[in-house]
Amino acid sequence: MSHTRRPDRRRRKSAARLHAVQALYQMEQTGQTCDRVVREFLDYRFGRPLEEGGEELAEADADLFAALVEEAVNQQARIDQMTNRALVAKWPIDRIDPTLRALFRAAGAELVLAKTPPKVVISEFVDVARAFFPEGREPKFVNAVLDHMAREAQPEAF
Repeated sequence: MSHTRRPDRRRRKSAARLHAVQALYQMEQTGQTCDRVVREFLDYRFGRPLEEGGEELAEADADLFAALVEEAVNQQARIDQMTNRALVAKWPIDRIDPTLRALFRAAGAELVLAKTPPKVVISEFVDVARAFFPEGREPKFVNAVLDHMAREAQPEAF
């Protein structure tokens, strides 16, 4: 029984991370509050197809999803500063793609929460980057930025 539970738990956490990026992106684009967007995702999006005729996502870990979105909002200044230090000086966080900005904020929130090993956080969010940018160089960029952020947020883990 434990063999089926672990992958399912991992998929639920992966889905929560993807949803957190989507929620943070939506909040930035629409100006909606954290509480409103979290409630919308929990009530209407979890376990539903991504698009008409699309593949259904694994049921997401609601607690992890809410924690990531709330921590990203509550710690946004700190997370954005960590991201800026990891980016090339000419490219502050407000100049990068909004999807990547949302991804760095969600990943930064998980790094700041420090409940998941940094290497797991990096790997998971590189996978999220691949979902959004399957043909691009963004996943390698995300890996480099998150590695820098992880070393700052959890130096004891390295």
